Amino acid sequence: MKPLLLLLALMLATAAASSAANAQIAAPPVSDTLAATESSRPATDAIRYRVRVDAPSAIAEAITSAVDLIRWQDFANMTEDLLDRLTRLAVTQAREAAATQGYFSADVKVSVDRTTEPVPITLSVELNKPTRIEDVHLTVTGLAAEDASAGTSAIAKMRSEWRLPRGDVFRQSAWDEAKEHALATLAASPYAAAKIIASEARIDPAVHSAALSLEIESGPPFRFGRTDVLGLERYAPGLVRDFSPIHPGEEYDQEALDDYVRRLLASGYFASVQAAIEPDPAHADDATVTVNVIEAPTKRLELGAGYSTDTRYRASASYSDVNIDDHGLQLHADARIESKVQSAQLRFVRPPAPGGWIDTFASNLARTDIENLVTRTASVTARRRSLNERSTPAFGAGFHASEEAPEGGSRERAHAFFVDGEYTWRKVDDLLAPTRGIMANAQAGVGVPFVSTRGFLRLIGRAAAWWPLGRETQLALRADIGAVIADARDGIPSNFLFRTGGDTTVRGYAFESLGVQRGPAVIGGRYYAVGSAEVTRWINDSLGIAAFVDAGNATDSLARFSPAVGYGAGLRLKTPIGPFRFDVAYGEKTEEVRIHFSVGLSF
Repeated sequence: MKPLLLLLALMLATAAASSAANAQIAAPPVSDTLAATESSRPATDAIRYRVRVDAPSAIAEAITSAVDLIRWQDFANMTEDLLDRLTRLAVTQAREAAATQGYFSADVKVSVDRTTEPVPITLSVELNKPTRIEDVHLTVTGLAAEDASAGTSAIAKMRSEWRLPRGDVFRQSAWDEAKEHALATLAASPYAAAKIIASEARIDPAVHSAALSLEIESGPPFRFGRTDVLGLERYAPGLVRDFSPIHPGEEYDQEALDDYVRRLLASGYFASVQAAIEPDPAHADDATVTVNVIEAPTKRLELGAGYSTDTRYRASASYSDVNIDDHGLQLHADARIESKVQSAQLRFVRPPAPGGWIDTFASNLARTDIENLVTRTASVTARRRSLNERSTPAFGAGFHASEEAPEGGSRERAHAFFVDGEYTWRKVDDLLAPTRGIMANAQAGVGVPFVSTRGFLRLIGRAAAWWPLGRETQLALRADIGAVIADARDGIPSNFLFRTGGDTTVRGYAFESLGVQRGPAVIGGRYYAVGSAEVTRWINDSLGIAAFVDAGNATDSLARFSPAVGYGAGLRLKTPIGPFRFDVAYGEKTEEVRIHFSVGLSF
């Protein structure tokens, strides 16, 4: 036998002898070894074979990855002896692979037909009842178990988010992930040095049950200390610290660090940000926060093109300079040309003030041609908002002017000096793609009399909620309501009035096609209301199907309010910037079917 084959046979004999430990034969080297000598060239009498896996889909992938007989199919120097050894080992490996998926009594058979070439081999796996979780015992020791405030809430959160509850099928990968998630959940609380000190999964194949136990030692509670910033060249450390939601002496919270990183990445100053503490129990009362940054280029030019089902074809250009004065003052210039909307904007954004406030000064020009109504608007505004993502106040003031020209009607001009404030609450599990929780937003503003063509009060309330209905199904509800309180709509700039319909409001209707009918044009009304209910069934971790019903309209008279209803179904795809939606909807009022797609959370 050639030297290489003798070596491989020895490896297989060793693996077979230790199969109880699930030893696997390493896949043969690709070229570094087999091509290195003349003996590695394909032998003329080498056996060729192909394996067919006859197994339920629940374990097919695990078996394909684990069984060496499958992985060695393309080995050029296969011999009968080597094939026999691989075939015998395949039974053990397939049975162990099935066990990792919760099937501990799998019946495995291998059949080989040597009468044809290549040799057909069938690996058959029949499953019995899966092993299910019968008992879960989670224990936390250390100071967290003695702390009636932070410790109790941290342990309760860990237990509530346990990912392998009673009744689930036991899988080794799920067990490993559940342990890691439990540890990460506790370590995200003040107990940053938490560690697993014992874990056990006791399997009873006779009754197909598993009893799980996990013990985590919490370590001491940590508190934030000073913040050290590394990697700065253009900016002062104070700029980075002004984005921080944490303060020395506060209890450690991983979510606060994550919020800090998001703020810095969204600022435009940095291309990469990492923030962490060193979980050393010796410094638990004063843990230094180390922020590592890579600065982004100060100047950026972007050109783009796209399409949306609301405003059709789009071309855009933007230019930004995030450090025009060497102290972090930002300039942003944007222009967008769409089939229905054309706009230009110039913004100056100041670095955050102490306390986490951002000031923005902007001027805007826009022209729209939607539903036989042409509008032109201009504005100059100043706005201050909080950096807090969960509880976000904002307020501002600005001068707004508009001209609207409905088809077949006369032009109307209006202006207003508008002062407003708003507050947004976000109590959800994920800010970009929530599956549980509530968001709400309240807005109030005044068109100041004497400096506006008509004084008015504008109020808006919005709410959205998400509930899981089992593990793969989710319910989402949404409601928006708004009112402009004034004697009439005349004299109020068009951008303060309401129209609705489209991708993110009432599906089944064209963009802003629901409102007050004036001849062939749809103009804005003083009141609007929109509601939506949607159920999503997730096929896997990233893809789902949804069914929904929307209803809403805008009107100039509450007595004449008549909601337009749309309903349909669509696909959902999770992306890093939020869910992508592709919907097909039917509008009852128009008796038309429309396609809608959108990305991200519209709130």
